[in-house]
Amino acid sequence: MVNIQQAGTFKFGNKTINRMGYGAMQLAGAGVFGPPKDKKEAIAVLQAAIESGVNHIDTSDFYGPHITNQIIREALHPYAKELLLVTKVGARRNEKGDWLPALSKPELIQAVHDNLTNLGIEQIEVVNLRAMFDVSGPSEGSIAEPLSVLAELQKEGLIHHLGVSNVTANQIEEARSIAPIVCVQNQYNLVHRRDDALIDLLAKEGIAYIPFFPLGGFTPLQSSILEEVAISLNATVMQVALAWLLQRSANILLIPGTSSTKHLQQNLAAAKLILPSEAIAKLNNIAVNI
Repeated sequence: MVNIQQAGTFKFGNKTINRMGYGAMQLAGAGVFGPPKDKKEAIAVLQAAIESGVNHIDTSDFYGPHITNQIIREALHPYAKELLLVTKVGARRNEKGDWLPALSKPELIQAVHDNLTNLGIEQIEVVNLRAMFDVSGPSEGSIAEPLSVLAELQKEGLIHHLGVSNVTANQIEEARSIAPIVCVQNQYNLVHRRDDALIDLLAKEGIAYIPFFPLGGFTPLQSSILEEVAISLNATVMQVALAWLLQRSANILLIPGTSSTKHLQQNLAAAKLILPSEAIAKLNNIAVNI
């Protein structure tokens, strides 16, 4: 069993969590839509993650939709008190599986209640508002109106903490003027490094940064440098990519996802992988050379 505590911990809201967590997106079917091919394996992955010390699970009720949260409930409910469940709202799926904005007040309220129902809880520990001005990445635009809706639900006791996702630095500043923000969830990895300065700023403020797509997204990063480093360390490219993120900044929390128990253990093993300075220098050059 992997000891993920080697990656350290982070004070997240009122909980101290291990920096190596788990992202539940891949528990749904292909394209994060419909049921999984193997529901028993999906349940086994979640239970194995908890047994390995994972106490931070990232999810959303628009994964499936509804299916991923229902699997989490079946696998883990009643939840351990130390488990941090983080979800996100702001998007919806149509019958084709397209990702569409869902930022109106009725849509946001319904999304929060759907998460509560399908997870089987009375309060969501953290809800991230996903900005949807551009599905492919952060784009400027005011998020004050939808975040204010979530702040109202927070006052009602349905949400404990708020975060933001797919956002710019300006949107984070706007959000913090409305309510305290405990985390930012954006795409960031060896190559996609537009948030370098933002990560450092958030670290000074004690705000968690949770990168998604550590290997580049649905089309994984292909890099001979990354492969060479992985071979030299007797590790997988995913382990190296995750270890690089862990060493990048202490406020970075990881949520690698998988639908396989074997791959889960491989991913979690990145917690004990220490990259030497020469390896980090080589990996840093990937972004420069692409």
